[in-house]
Amino acid sequence: MPSLTVDGARTRAAALSVQSYDVDLDLTQGEKTFGSTTTIRFRATSPSTWLDVKPDELTSVTLNGTAVDVAGLNDGRLELTDLQPENELVVVASMLYSHDGEGLHRAVDAADGLAYTYAMSFLDAAPRIFACFDQPDLKAPYRMTVTAPEEWLVLGNGAATQVSPGRWELAETKPLSTYFVTVVAGPYHQLTDSHDGIALSVVSRQSLKEALDREAADIFEVSKQSFDAYHQMFGYRYPFGEYHQAFVPEFNAGAMENPGCVTFRDSMVFRSAVTDGERSQRARTIVHEMAHQWFGDTVTMKWWNDLWLNESFAEYMAHRVSTEATRYTDNWIDFAYIRKWWGLQADQRSSTHPVAADAVKDALASLDDFDGISYAKGAAVLKQLAAYLGDDVFLAGVNAHIAANAFGNATFADLVAKWTEAGAVGLDDWAQAWLRTPGVDTITASRTATGIKLQRKAPEAYPASRPHKLTVGGYDADGRGMTVDVLIDGDEVEVDLDPSFAVIIPDAGDDSWAKIRLDSDSLANLATVLPKIESGVTRAVVLNSIRDAVADVELDPKLAFEVLLAVLPTETSDIAVSSMTSWATLNLLGVCLPYEPYRGRLADVLAERLRTAPAGSSLQLAASRSYVRHSDDADRLQGWLAGVDVPEGLLMDADLRWTVLLQLARLGAIGDADIDAELERDSSSEGIVHAARCRSALPTAEAKERAWARIMTHADIANYELYAASEGFWHPAQLELTAPYVERYFAEIGGTEKLRSGWVIATTAKLAYPRYTVEQRVLDRSADLVADDAVAAGIRRSVGDLADDLKRALAVRSAFGN
Repeated sequence: MPSLTVDGARTRAAALSVQSYDVDLDLTQGEKTFGSTTTIRFRATSPSTWLDVKPDELTSVTLNGTAVDVAGLNDGRLELTDLQPENELVVVASMLYSHDGEGLHRAVDAADGLAYTYAMSFLDAAPRIFACFDQPDLKAPYRMTVTAPEEWLVLGNGAATQVSPGRWELAETKPLSTYFVTVVAGPYHQLTDSHDGIALSVVSRQSLKEALDREAADIFEVSKQSFDAYHQMFGYRYPFGEYHQAFVPEFNAGAMENPGCVTFRDSMVFRSAVTDGERSQRARTIVHEMAHQWFGDTVTMKWWNDLWLNESFAEYMAHRVSTEATRYTDNWIDFAYIRKWWGLQADQRSSTHPVAADAVKDALASLDDFDGISYAKGAAVLKQLAAYLGDDVFLAGVNAHIAANAFGNATFADLVAKWTEAGAVGLDDWAQAWLRTPGVDTITASRTATGIKLQRKAPEAYPASRPHKLTVGGYDADGRGMTVDVLIDGDEVEVDLDPSFAVIIPDAGDDSWAKIRLDSDSLANLATVLPKIESGVTRAVVLNSIRDAVADVELDPKLAFEVLLAVLPTETSDIAVSSMTSWATLNLLGVCLPYEPYRGRLADVLAERLRTAPAGSSLQLAASRSYVRHSDDADRLQGWLAGVDVPEGLLMDADLRWTVLLQLARLGAIGDADIDAELERDSSSEGIVHAARCRSALPTAEAKERAWARIMTHADIANYELYAASEGFWHPAQLELTAPYVERYFAEIGGTEKLRSGWVIATTAKLAYPRYTVEQRVLDRSADLVADDAVAAGIRRSVGDLADDLKRALAVRSAFGN
């Protein structure tokens, strides 16, 4: 299907005004298809337009009582002619259930054989569920009716009422964009509550009933605290009636902000022990999606180029409101280690783009920019803006924007106008530098005879003069420090800070968006001083600087590795332990450094951290997972599975057992029979996904060929199993075994577009990329693929991004002889 262009969207929006949708879904037709009847009432000022619909079979189309030839359907579009000023369109179709997380997704729970459905309409998936004019600026109210098996629960954007056995009616909604429309239907387990006059519920699969019963109190508490915070902050009550949070199977994103019925991936209903960081991540996701109810849902972008504003705003609010209103306080540590690092990498690749892009890309190409720039960089920039304007002006502009554009569409320019009315000055220049120019500045500290000098340098390809409001910290040999507030409004700024401090850290509070570079004295003292610095955020700033300096070929990865080993024995943040060891796995071991002996040294340090971590603590769990992923002690790991010498306080629950089993699979210490035995022990859908990852990781030619066939040729494999098979395939200790698949990747990955659609295509291309084959030939083959316009854009974007990372790794190896 041709992707909608901005010009096409503007033309259609100028010609149409949609009054209402009535959508009737029949979910009782079997396992493959469902019935979809849509009645659209709309006004037109043009005699023709087109309808978006992607059916298995288009049964009938009637426009103003006259039949439309269904044979006119071409690649998802049906031309409509002879439009009147007032029109009624009725479309009857049979639609396919999906298995890729988009459209109306149907999943069967392996634990009990029960089937569950949910609708994901994001971007261009709505026409796979119902006929529509699919673009964000053609909002309309929706009424939905659903026929489902009698034992099913049905939820959606409007309050759902069961009017007869298996028949449900959903209340008319406020005007919604097509990409927000959802229905959640199945034998879901539901828990209900209420707060401030708002009916609340959470739902999950029946096999997660115990877990949801255990986790619901925390989910409801965070939700209630967030409602209170947003009501006070925005001065505008939540407008969408009930508020359901559905934890659904095989969901691609973390969550989706459907008004009144937010969908989440159901791994957030924790069936096993999790770290404090993972609990705070769930809280932030809840807060993030709730922010969208105002910013994104009540006021929606006109075109996808302003998607960043929805996501950046919700990302910023997630960290801010979680910190201010909930019991979770490690949000900015997470932002530094995980979200900001994600965005910093994206902002330095060849695919970088402005936070606020011009409206030139079509809908599908806009999805490529749904990345760490749109989320993390945008959030960091909004944090800077709030400091730059002052919170009163910042929120006054936001609140006026919501009130002025409620249930309509708006642009970034509309928001800038409201900030200006609230008292902001100089926003055009600020926005040009921060939002309309890509790239990341580098801020370097140097010592003078009397103080500190900060130098700001913009990337040569994207020159800009970006102001940075931040703090500079000086720390003595014992980690004690002081900070100085600084506004960097020139390329060089003098700072009144004692130059004799052992370590000088620009942006010690992680308040800006920049690459930080430490002076040589600070680097020399880092291994001894950094573990003593109390602030977890400041430690994250330094470790991000270390990571980035390695990628920029400015720091020997061997020295970075030594800093990591120095920090881990005393690091108290489970987020830090998890993210830094993950960085070592993905970016150092077998990439910038030889796999051995560095893997062994890291495993030894993690084993010691596991020994010293408090029993039963979140830190112990994080250390145990990281240790398992790097251990080659098969006997010890086998013992843990048998309950022998398990560290006190560590629960060998289902997910930790699978983590151990995965490492044993990579080591060749188990085989298919052992995986089968564990799958009998854990016969859940989660267990099937874990088993797929373990089978793909087995170091045998048969296992690799079997996994490769699933990745490249199986059209019906569920998305989570596909991802797991891709994740397990490559490993730096299996380079010889997987060598034949390097060329096969480039020969075959383009063909996966014919098997799958949407999100899954690009994600699989990323996960299945041969990232540990650090050779020029892989870089060359990547360049050839990226240049091939016949390959899907999402695949080319994934390959191009990973090729940028590979190019850096090759440069590091060349520069430092690793």
